[in-house]
Amino acid sequence: MAPMAESITVRGELELLARAGHLFSSVGEEFVCAARDLDTWPRPAARRDAQARVRDSGAGHVRKLLSPAALADEGGRAHLSELAARGARVRIAAGALPHETIIIDRRWAILAGADSPTGRAYTVTGAPTLVGGVHALFEAAWAAATDLASFLRGDQPHLDARSRTVLRALGSGATDEAAARDLGMSLRTYRRRVAELLDALDAGSRFQAGVRAGELGLSG
Repeated sequence: MAPMAESITVRGELELLARAGHLFSSVGEEFVCAARDLDTWPRPAARRDAQARVRDSGAGHVRKLLSPAALADEGGRAHLSELAARGARVRIAAGALPHETIIIDRRWAILAGADSPTGRAYTVTGAPTLVGGVHALFEAAWAAATDLASFLRGDQPHLDARSRTVLRALGSGATDEAAARDLGMSLRTYRRRVAELLDALDAGSRFQAGVRAGELGLSG
């Protein structure tokens, strides 16, 4: 097979698999996908083909980030629960996500365009700057999303943006003084925020807060 250009645009799932299907089969370390729902590919057979390629590739880590719309019916909930049972990490975003984004081994990104009568366009890129930027956006959305099991239980504590920032500071191991300085807070305000965070997570210590945040998918 001739080497693929650094960036190409194809039309429809069949051309995507014909031109870039080998990428789905070559996942080594990580396959991540962000999508608004489970029906982003109009052709179910093509979707099953891509899924089988990823599964057979022996990908070390699989992460799926979806909008709440993916849980609108029992079939969607069952499918995502099955993925999680097989080892995939699944989180639900707070709101809608645009179309679909796939990142393979942080080396390739596949970006889906809007629906159109002639078929959806997909841009496949291996440009390091573009892939890095897309991956950074994915990580930000992932950090703010909720673990599937917690979302289904409805027991996700509400943490505002500043509380999540304090949580990351706790996880960094920085001293209170250094964390407060980095966050532009007084030491007193920072420690009050930490106390509020422990209360929100029902944790008796900072260590327990970290464990609880990990259980709920809040720690990144």
